Amino acid sequence: MNFQSSRRRGEDGVAVVIDFLLSNARLVLGVGGAALLGIATLAVKRLIERAGRAAEDEKVEQKMAESWEELSLVSASPTLIRKGLEGVVMKRVTKATRQQKADLCRMPDLSSPEVQPKPETKRLQLCVLTLQERLQQYYSSRAALALPEVQRAQALALDICTEIQGFLHSRHPDMPLGEMSLGGSLLDDLQVVSADHACLLVPLQLEASLWRLIPGEETLLTHPLHWMVRRVNLEYFPRGRSYWDRYLVGGYLSAEAVVSMFTKAVMETVNWLSISSTLDCLVRPVLGGPDLRLEIRPESGKEGMDMSDQPLFVSMLPVLREGDAVLTAQPELTSPWVNAWRLSLYPWETQRLAQLDMADSGCRRHTLKILKAVCRLSPALRPLEAAPLANLILHLSDSESDWSESSLDVRFQQCITELISHLEQGALHSYFKPAVNLLSSLSEDQVDQMGFMLYCAVSDPEILLI
Repeated sequence: MNFQSSRRRGEDGVAVVIDFLLSNARLVLGVGGAALLGIATLAVKRLIERAGRAAEDEKVEQKMAESWEELSLVSASPTLIRKGLEGVVMKRVTKATRQQKADLCRMPDLSSPEVQPKPETKRLQLCVLTLQERLQQYYSSRAALALPEVQRAQALALDICTEIQGFLHSRHPDMPLGEMSLGGSLLDDLQVVSADHACLLVPLQLEASLWRLIPGEETLLTHPLHWMVRRVNLEYFPRGRSYWDRYLVGGYLSAEAVVSMFTKAVMETVNWLSISSTLDCLVRPVLGGPDLRLEIRPESGKEGMDMSDQPLFVSMLPVLREGDAVLTAQPELTSPWVNAWRLSLYPWETQRLAQLDMADSGCRRHTLKILKAVCRLSPALRPLEAAPLANLILHLSDSESDWSESSLDVRFQQCITELISHLEQGALHSYFKPAVNLLSSLSEDQVDQMGFMLYCAVSDPEILLI
C-alpha cells in the first residue's frame, strides 16, 4: 500500500474543504469574521501540512509550536488580531527570507557550464524578490503605459476633437464655445493598464453679467459638489438675450438639457462614416447612455492597425469655468437634479499630487498608479475609482513625510491598512471637501468584498500584484 499517496489525497481533501469554507465565509460572517476565519484556517492548514510530513532539518515539535502560535490569534478579539497579526506575519516572513538567503548561499555557481539551472531554481530566484522589487516590476508591466500607445491614443482623441469642433462651428456658428481640448488621466499620465479612454473638454462661454455660479452649499440641494447656474438680471436683460437661455429650467441652466442638446447636435447628426474614412478607423457613437461617448476601433487591413487592439472610448464633457472652479455636465452623477452641475475636484487633486512630488521628488503619483492598476485588475476592488485612491494618498501625505522611491513598499502597505480602516468606518472624506464621503456610492456587498481582499493582503501584499 502506498501510504504516501494516501496521505497526500487526505491532505488535499482537507485543503479543499478548508478552501471552500474560507471562500464562502464572507457571505456568512462579513469582513471581520471572514478575516478571522481566514487566519485560523491558514494556521490549521499549516499545522496539518507540517504534522503530515517529517522534517529533515527541523524538529516537528518546533514547527507545531509555531503553528499553534499563529492559531492562538483566533481566540483573540478582532482588535487584538489587527495588532498581533503584523508581528506574527513579519516574524514568519523574516524567518522565511533568512532561510531563502541561506539556501541561495549554498547553491552552486549557475554560471558554471557543469551546472545547468533547473526550473525549480528559477522559481526560487523569482520568489526572493522583495516587495519593493515586485512593486517596481508591477509598475513597469501593468501601471506604466508605453509612450507610443499613449501618443497614438492622444492623437486619435485630438483628431476627433478637431472634427467635432469644425462640425459645430459650421452647423452652429452662433453657439458660444471655447476651444475644445484633451483632459483627464490620459493627458496627465495617470492612466494605467491600457490607453483605452480619453476626455474631450467642451467649454461653454457664459456672459458674466447674465449668469451666476452658485456653490453647492448655497443651493437648496446643500450638496458641496452639486452647483447650480442661475440666470440673473432678467429685468434688464430679458430671456433670449443669451444663447444658453434656451436651456433654462426653472431659472437655472440645466446640465441635463445641455447634454441632451449635444447628443442630438453631435452624436446623432455627425457623419461618422465620413470621419471614419478620414481617420482610417471605425468611429461610432455609444448611444443610450447618460454620457456623450464615442467608440474608436482600428480598421482591419490598415498598416499599423491590429483588430485585436481594444477600442478607445472618447467622452465629450461640457464644462463651465469660473476662477479655479470647474463644473461639468454629468447627469449620471447629479441625478435626479436636472439643473445640477458637478464640481470637479480632479484638477485640484492632480495638481496637489504633482506639487508634493515636485517638492520632495516623491513617489505619490507612482503609488497612485500602482493602486489604480491593482483595483482595475482585481474584480473585488474594481468598484474603487481613482478619486478615493488619490484622496487616500493626499491624506496620508499630511502625516507621512517620506515619499522617496525607497519607501514605496512601506507606503503601499500603509495605503492598504488605511483603506481597510476607511472601509470599516464606511467613510473616506475628500481632501478638499471634507463633507463629501467618497465611499458613499459603494454597496454593503462591495465593501465586504473589498475588505476581505484587503485583509488577506495585510499578511501577503503580493496577492494584489498577481
